[in-house]
Amino acid sequence: MVSLAYDGFPAAVGVSRLRVYDWPTVDGRPGGGTPHLHLTCGEGYVVTAGRGTVQTLTTSGYRETPLEPGTVAWFTPGTIHRLTNDGGLEITVVMQNSGLPEAGDAVLTLPQDLLADAGTYTDAVRAPADVPEKRQEQVVRARRDLATRRFLELRTATEAGDPGPLAAFQRAAAALVRPRLAEWRERWQGGAHAAAAATAAQLDALRAGDASHLTRGAVAATGPAARGRFGMCGRLDVYPSI
Repeated sequence: MVSLAYDGFPAAVGVSRLRVYDWPTVDGRPGGGTPHLHLTCGEGYVVTAGRGTVQTLTTSGYRETPLEPGTVAWFTPGTIHRLTNDGGLEITVVMQNSGLPEAGDAVLTLPQDLLADAGTYTDAVRAPADVPEKRQEQVVRARRDLATRRFLELRTATEAGDPGPLAAFQRAAAALVRPRLAEWRERWQGGAHAAAAATAAQLDALRAGDASHLTRGAVAATGPAARGRFGMCGRLDVYPSI
């Protein structure tokens, strides 16, 4: 029997607060994040402060979407995205399939030789947590700049009508995450799938005249599990998978 209850965050999405990096970028922007894509998770931005853009690259081409307070922007899996910060850009990030992004559902646009296998990629993106903050910043900034250069190369090739480099990156990204798919399926089944199944069961119950699940209403709250963590796109206040 399908459970009528799901007590996680609505729709099993993930939430975090992001302050986009203000370090100058390799292409002369005042600040910006690290370009990457997600394999199975859509992502949404609710802009709360500042201004900037989200640059996106897909097989359909390149696009730049302005961001300012009140903007809500979102994109689907497979969209390479890069935030640029023109000043004080802060975002509440809403991520599909809470838990999957932390389980590796993101691949940075690194040079192709660094995508050759999981070990090489992991070493290239690792940000040490047991060193002084200044050293962490240096590592994360160098990683961002490396990925940005490759992103710009992919953009140039795509706009020139050459789909090969982007297709090669997509294939490499899919190969990198393949060993983790069984683990991801378990997380999805316990999260987004369970939430959707509970809604279906509630609809069936209401149709049958059964409103008993309404007697089991509940409230929950949480705070950040970490504040100011170095993320891909900026400093993160990270909430637990809820």
